[in-house]
Amino acid sequence: NGLVVRGIAGQRENYRPIVSQLCASADPGAVATALRERFGFTELYLADLDAIQHRSPQWEVWQALVADGFRLWLDAGIQNAKDNSLDVMLRLDASIIAGLESVDGPAELREILNRVGDERLVFSVDLKEGKPLGNIEEWPGDAWRIAELAISMGARRMIVLDLARVGVGEGIGTEELCVRLKQTFPELQLTAGGGVRGIDDVRRLTALGVDHV
Repeated sequence: NGLVVRGIAGQRENYRPIVSQLCASADPGAVATALRERFGFTELYLADLDAIQHRSPQWEVWQALVADGFRLWLDAGIQNAKDNSLDVMLRLDASIIAGLESVDGPAELREILNRVGDERLVFSVDLKEGKPLGNIEEWPGDAWRIAELAISMGARRMIVLDLARVGVGEGIGTEELCVRLKQTFPELQLTAGGGVRGIDDVRRLTALGVDHV
């Protein structure tokens, strides 16, 4: 609903606007500005939960952040290459996240890749307690095989994210998969998402070869 919320274990019905020491409101512009002023961040991952849950996307929020000088990685629950949000994201020069939770299947991922290109497409391997999310009957088996298939199609950027680990202070829980991916596909740009508790987690993930957190 146009506000930044605190994610907790993927239980979206329980998400509430954030309360932060960095800024006085949960307005996306205020939060983004505080992160830039305090830490120098100019590139942001934005998951539009309204769009992911098949409600109207927060296009005005995206556009305002880009106009304010931020580069975005956008997850708007894209299902296929005909999704209206793709047109907006392409105009905004954003990195476009195709999430396992949302994409209709491998054939649709291939079409999205063909339209967007491998430099801008980021495939997100969305898990919950280690199990793949989404239209799973269209995908092969486990997270490894899904990731392997996406890479064989041309995906060069990937997020590994276990929603059950978000906001609960237990670490990311996907280290084994991340290591296997980087060892097998060293050129893959790999992001470990969700569950980072502090700098020790970041140092450990860096040592494992993860590119972004």
